[in-house]
Amino acid sequence: MDIISVVGLALGLAAILVGQVLEGGHISSLVQPTAFLIVIGGTVGAVMLQSPWRAFRRGVTMVGWVFSPPVLNKPALIAQMVTWSTTARKEGLLALESRIDMLDDPFLRKGLQLLVDGVDPEHIREVLEVEIAIWEADLKQATRIWEAAGGYAPTIGILGAVMGLIHVMENLSDPSKLGAGIAVAFVATIYGVGSANLVFLPVAKKLQAHVAQLVAMREMMVDGLISISHGDNPRLIENRLQGYVL
Repeated sequence: MDIISVVGLALGLAAILVGQVLEGGHISSLVQPTAFLIVIGGTVGAVMLQSPWRAFRRGVTMVGWVFSPPVLNKPALIAQMVTWSTTARKEGLLALESRIDMLDDPFLRKGLQLLVDGVDPEHIREVLEVEIAIWEADLKQATRIWEAAGGYAPTIGILGAVMGLIHVMENLSDPSKLGAGIAVAFVATIYGVGSANLVFLPVAKKLQAHVAQLVAMREMMVDGLISISHGDNPRLIENRLQGYVL
């Protein structure tokens, strides 16, 4: 559980709600289902229109990373690389073939298979870096749906405000309907700006940070495999890979 994400979201919402109460307002006045439908529904529709289905679906799935980040055990990977290096130096690269089926990560499994097959180190790097580039582009495209939502939400909020004001103008002769129209107008703006700056944009930045860490993890794998292929000393490999650990 990413505690800082939970605390940050709770603090942001609490600050707004407490501020509303301190100003003499009521929290219930911020609850407007019509404004919520306009802003969130309009934003989701706009994002779906601009995004391929695969990117949209993956971006929605990735939101779980905000509160439960992907596990990155770099020390364990370093230890594994050092063990492989020691085995390769003593028994040869073919001795690592039995380790391939034990790996859960398909990327690392592919890299080790190329290593065992005796592929040239530069070709191994080229194959794996192409795969990293495509995988990174796919993840970044998924995170952009949240960035896009952060751009659309305030504008949709303004649209909701204009719609509310139109409703007010249409009912100037009936004062009993003016309050609801004005409430929708202003609350829609709050929903648009608030959701963009408290949820959508922070989620996008958090996901982008996780993607960068995942890419660095794979680059670390490539570096380790190439070092093993060159027959580098296990201690040198360990020191080299320690540079990836923050």
